[in-house]
Amino acid sequence: MVILKDRMFYKFSAYGFLKNLRLFEPFLILFFLSSGLSYTDIGILYATAEISTNLAEIPTGIYADIFGRRKSMLMGFGAYLVTFSLFYLTSNFYVFLVAMVLYGIGDAFRSGTHKAMILEYLKIKNMMDKKVEYYGSTRAASQFGSAINSLLAGLIVFYTGDYHLIFLITIIPYVADFINLATYPKELDGDIIKNKRRDFRKQVRATFSDFAAMFKNKFAFKALLNSAVFDAGFKSSKDYLQPILQSFALSLPVLLYMSGDERTAIVVGIVYFFLYLLSSYASKKAHVVVKKVKNIVFAINIIFVLGTLFIMFAGLAYAFELFLLSIVLFISLHVLFNMRRPMNVSYVSDKISSRVMASGLSVESQMKMIFSATFSFLIGFFADKFGVGHALFIVGMLILIIFPLAYLREE
Repeated sequence: MVILKDRMFYKFSAYGFLKNLRLFEPFLILFFLSSGLSYTDIGILYATAEISTNLAEIPTGIYADIFGRRKSMLMGFGAYLVTFSLFYLTSNFYVFLVAMVLYGIGDAFRSGTHKAMILEYLKIKNMMDKKVEYYGSTRAASQFGSAINSLLAGLIVFYTGDYHLIFLITIIPYVADFINLATYPKELDGDIIKNKRRDFRKQVRATFSDFAAMFKNKFAFKALLNSAVFDAGFKSSKDYLQPILQSFALSLPVLLYMSGDERTAIVVGIVYFFLYLLSSYASKKAHVVVKKVKNIVFAINIIFVLGTLFIMFAGLAYAFELFLLSIVLFISLHVLFNMRRPMNVSYVSDKISSRVMASGLSVESQMKMIFSATFSFLIGFFADKFGVGHALFIVGMLILIIFPLAYLREE
């Protein structure tokens, strides 16, 4: 059975493509450093975003299940647009904190909700057996958007030298995605839209009941924990590729007639472009890997360990100024993450009631935010104390210590 590439498939893909046109992303840490912030300050900003998302995650997930997933997505994108405007207008740390709070709230409204809409669509079309292939294909469009994003961001920074400008330009694709989301069909809001006459209090109680049941099922809980810890490790460490690329660019014995910022812009743009192309391919082919290993649980566990080792050794390589090895390990980490994510979505969706899928995936996101906030702060703190390389190694070791608690077993 071939996945159905109809109008909604392309709208889902367009959502991911436009969402990932975050021109600031390949330069975010470099932007903060250029604004005079320390790594500890950066860790605080990242942690603030994660904590904001954490506090808003369950209420926004339940809001999506009760009032509609489309409205939740639109509110999230509204928060993003305000965030980008604040970053464009200032370099003040405290304004950055406000912007990160709004960014975190935007993530809370969005995270888990769009996945739930895709899964709802597959349920309607009787295509739940193609979850990995379908989600992987739409995610591939997201990663392709990130690849294009990297080139555009690199060109803008190269020609203007202005990190602030990339936040202003990012508003354009996000407005386009806002319009795209507003045209999603009502049926993707799930059972809620079909039961408008149901008593509101009964619906709230039913949602909380299913929500609490996730923690009583040890297989569902471990699935959420495994996904959350690995994703948090990736999310909190991935942007530290930027200072590594900057060090690599400045160490190259070529393009010496250019300024350091110009060389950095070229290297960052090119490396992130190929990184996301590889990630896109990995996401699209995730189902092939599952079929070859014939055991999705085994694949999820193995990638968890390998990815964590990549974080640790990428840090060590950077500490010993083996910049190229560190870059290769980070690229490999991105490939593993995007290969693993569709597997996780499929595995978690098998453990959670489809009626509260947005809430279930929001629980996963909430757990991820707790770990991300912790890891982000620790990396920033240790980076100021011992350097970025050693900070990555220490946090990677911590993630590896947590792994036995998140180890998945066959049910």
